[in-house]
Amino acid sequence: MTNLTLLTWAGILCCLVWSGSAQQGGSDCIKANAKSCGECIQAGPNCGWCKKTDFLQEGEPTSARCDDLAALKSKGCPEQDIENPRGSKRVLEDREVTNRKIGAAEKLKPEAITQIQPQKLVLQLRVGEPQTFSLKFKRAEDYPIDLYYLMDLSYSMKDDLENVKSLGTALMREMEKITSDFRIGFGSFVEKTVMPYISTTPAKLRNPCTGDQNCTSPFSYKNVLSLTSEGNKFNELVGKQHISGNLDSPEGGFDAIMQVAVCGDQIGWRNVTRLLVFSTDAGFHFAGDGKLGGIVLPNDGKCHLENNMYTMSHYYDYPSIAHLVQKLSENNIQTIFAVTEEFQAVYKELKNLIPKSAVGTLSSNSSNVIQLIIDAYNSLSSEVILENSKLPKGVTISYKSYCKNGVNDTQEDGRKCSNISIGDEVRFEINVTANECPKKGQNETIKIKPLGFTEEVEIGLQFICECMCQSEGEPNSPACHDGNGTFECGACRCNEGRIGRLCECSTDEVNSEDMDAYCRRENSTEICSNNGECICGQCVCKKRENTNEVYSGKYCECDNFNCDRSNGLICGGNGICKCRVCECFPNFTGSACDCSLDTTPCLAANGQICNGRGTCECGTCNCTDPKFQGPTCEMCQTCLGVCAEHKDCVQCRAFDKGEKKETCSQECMHFNMTRVESRDKLPQPGQPDPLSHCKEKDVDDCWFYFTYSVNSNGEANVHVVETPECPSGPDIIPIVAGVVAGIVLIGLALLLIWKLLMIIHDRREFAKFEKEKMNAKWDTGENPIYKSAVTTVVNPKYEGK
Repeated sequence: MTNLTLLTWAGILCCLVWSGSAQQGGSDCIKANAKSCGECIQAGPNCGWCKKTDFLQEGEPTSARCDDLAALKSKGCPEQDIENPRGSKRVLEDREVTNRKIGAAEKLKPEAITQIQPQKLVLQLRVGEPQTFSLKFKRAEDYPIDLYYLMDLSYSMKDDLENVKSLGTALMREMEKITSDFRIGFGSFVEKTVMPYISTTPAKLRNPCTGDQNCTSPFSYKNVLSLTSEGNKFNELVGKQHISGNLDSPEGGFDAIMQVAVCGDQIGWRNVTRLLVFSTDAGFHFAGDGKLGGIVLPNDGKCHLENNMYTMSHYYDYPSIAHLVQKLSENNIQTIFAVTEEFQAVYKELKNLIPKSAVGTLSSNSSNVIQLIIDAYNSLSSEVILENSKLPKGVTISYKSYCKNGVNDTQEDGRKCSNISIGDEVRFEINVTANECPKKGQNETIKIKPLGFTEEVEIGLQFICECMCQSEGEPNSPACHDGNGTFECGACRCNEGRIGRLCECSTDEVNSEDMDAYCRRENSTEICSNNGECICGQCVCKKRENTNEVYSGKYCECDNFNCDRSNGLICGGNGICKCRVCECFPNFTGSACDCSLDTTPCLAANGQICNGRGTCECGTCNCTDPKFQGPTCEMCQTCLGVCAEHKDCVQCRAFDKGEKKETCSQECMHFNMTRVESRDKLPQPGQPDPLSHCKEKDVDDCWFYFTYSVNSNGEANVHVVETPECPSGPDIIPIVAGVVAGIVLIGLALLLIWKLLMIIHDRREFAKFEKEKMNAKWDTGENPIYKSAVTTVVNPKYEGK
């Protein structure tokens, strides 16, 4: 029974904690003020709609059907009546990535090679709920390559042209080490054919070069050779090319790049790796520079090749860098800038603006162009960068990369992996989230692809903006006041011009003064108790800022937050506030559920309630005897104590002596007495009755031992040791001997101390004497009494000769 009670309490507490946290999380659902199931599920991924017909309490608005899932369950909505559609993922095309080796007998068409997986899928998106899928990319070995060599043919590139004339066959030989399917093309550019870019005099138009140089007429862009697998043909056609000339240093290369990108049919691009090698020794013109020649129309980004010549250079301005980036990306073209050392800095800045591009240093005569192309290709192909098409409004996408050697990245770096070799496989985790529903709810399509590759993943987006139960709605339902609305998802959706929970009122016919009478309590002037609005003769209670606090009732007279509190908690945390009255949980009572009926806190160590000296009220002992206090009435500050109180009676009954010897039979018969042989035979702690062990002195200064206890029937029992412990008398002889010995020893000690002090004093005096003796000096020459017997006379005339 005890275990069952504990489990019940644990369940109640868990539900309370879950409900509280759920309501806190569900506040967004309530704040959405959803009038329909569709509006509810768009409020957040954790919002659900209860379609149970009788779910709402009196006075609650229709929007109260929308709440957090756990909150709806705690309010009594069965799980099968909660509308909570979830998003999903469905893969439509999932071909495995291609595994093949260079030189294999099997020759696959480019369109039969797969480097990205999956290829097509559909995501069903609910607002706020991300859908995740994994994208796998693997660089296929022996993948076909199309390379288009676009060369500046201004006069400064004269020596470079000679080396490029043999590029076709030489490059073919090198590229065979990478792929067995390689094609090469060639195009050239100079400048717009208007002033001030070129000289428009007839002579200069025929030959723009000075002196006896034979140069071809200036042109903007010319497609010399469409992509071909014949290297000899490349050498042949390029060998026929001649240098041209222009006036200014920057060249019109951007016009040429745009035409190469958008004229796919004329160039001959296939759906394979597309490389564009841009070779020059000068800078470039870009959007706006055309104004110098009177050209103001922006570049239209369309193909204008006639007879392999760009014919609209005089009509359209140069393209902008952003426009070039867009077109190169759309057509999956990777650009290699082969430029001289002088312009390295300029083109490196340009590379940073154009994804999947590289810059190589071109020698003065282009002799290193083949190695430059090989190095740039390896650099470009070792990195994969994902890009997505334009996202619909309200849709966001995030990437996480799983690259080689355990390198993982998120945010912008999550789009790419570097240092990829042929045959390496990398993975990306992609999250797609809808933050709002499109206005018309139409499906959308987005595409994700690796930059520079033609393959892509097509993703169909389907938005969950309505509930399944809405499709089961009953138009003009009798449940909505004789067909004035559609009954769907357990509630009425009123037709235009109708209001009320059941669409029972017309907006044209409602007289607010007449209807207000139905929203007042008897003998009250307050409409909906000032806690709501009167709509169509019914109170719709207003919402509180704290979504956990709710008004309810026919007149919004009830709430769940104005009940009595204890310890700062509504109903002390031990009950539920309903209509301003606490409904307490089991084992609690009181207006604030602050009175516990559990007697466990009142149990004393002896197992009795309040030690038998009080009553247990609300989990606290109320002592009936004012002398006692404490949590279980165990303390008495003014009491003698059990032992001192009963020692005289025990002494007179057990040993027939003591102060109460004469009155023992009258005053000391209130307990049962049992004699025992020794202290070991006395009752020990641990028995059910409260027990006190006592040690007291009798009139003869002997110690006697007894225990005092009271059983459940209120009978006092005393167990006493039958023989007291009396102390023995003192032994005189040892005491006297000890005193005499002590006196003698003290005398001897004093003599020894005196002798020691004398020895120390004598030694100090002797040392002093010795020191004075050493300091004494006896010199006869200095004796004032002594007079010498010799007299010395000095002759004053003696000169020492």
